[in-house]
Amino acid sequence: MLVSLFICPLCQSPLQPALDTWRCDGSLNPKKINHPFDVARQGYVNLLPVQQKNSKDPGDSQASIEARKRFLNKGHYQSLQALICQKITELLAQNKLVNTPIAKTNNKPIPWLDIGCGEGYYTQTMAQTGMDILLAADISKPAVVELAKASKAKGSLWYQQNQHDGSKIADGSKTAAIYPLVTSAAHLPLRAHSVTGISSIFSPILPEAFNKVLSAEGYLIIAKPDVGHLATMRDALFDDVREHDSDKFLHELAPYFTLMNTYHVSTEMTLAINDLADLMTMTPYAYRARSEKRQALLAKVATEIFITEAKFVVYVLQKIAVA
Repeated sequence: MLVSLFICPLCQSPLQPALDTWRCDGSLNPKKINHPFDVARQGYVNLLPVQQKNSKDPGDSQASIEARKRFLNKGHYQSLQALICQKITELLAQNKLVNTPIAKTNNKPIPWLDIGCGEGYYTQTMAQTGMDILLAADISKPAVVELAKASKAKGSLWYQQNQHDGSKIADGSKTAAIYPLVTSAAHLPLRAHSVTGISSIFSPILPEAFNKVLSAEGYLIIAKPDVGHLATMRDALFDDVREHDSDKFLHELAPYFTLMNTYHVSTEMTLAINDLADLMTMTPYAYRARSEKRQALLAKVATEIFITEAKFVVYVLQKIAVA
């Protein structure tokens, strides 16, 4: 039952979804308190206690989110979106056909966790890859609000779906039931070993937290900037350019995961001044680069075209089976 998928972020008791307010059963709370978490009108649930915040407004700002929406909706990173969703589709299709611990049996729904989902550019397409439940989690409340509003407009929110097992949307395609959650990646409000797969796209890598919530032989898909990503832009913004060390985290994952495959994808982009401004705003370059460097680059692009290459690497890993 889905009721056992979520746990209370305050006392870790089982957490029951409901249309208006989610409540834990208090079974692990010494005082047997039933902690309530209201469902926002947009359809998301805030499961981030104050004590888990590292600032007043953690995560991406509204300006960064708006810039990312404009930039991504123009298709600049569509090749990465397509690659990620293709690999998820292949993994889920394989495990519906073979007898593995994470195969879909007895009509049990397949849950997937998209950690650091942001405003949902990758999440929305990911929802149509074959999973039944898509837990979209981010510490940024403004980002989750955007994702929830878009999901609600498409009829793919968790309470708009049939029995939490996915349904058909307007164009006839099947989509997962999306659960937009404001939460910390380090303190996921999910039962241990409850999700079939995890995707982390430009988000923190937390080996122990991922291992805890991932089911036996479950999958982890990670996307990072590759060597040479946005090289011409970084050359213009920084005097000393440090190359991306994309696979530096793999040794941290080694105790829990085995690397199955690595994929590289790149796209050459010709950017107008507004697109370049959005790209800078949605990346760490917005605050790492000096203001005069940013303004000089934008002034240059106002009179001539700017070409740069987006280069990404995608890792597909599987949780190591415990003997």
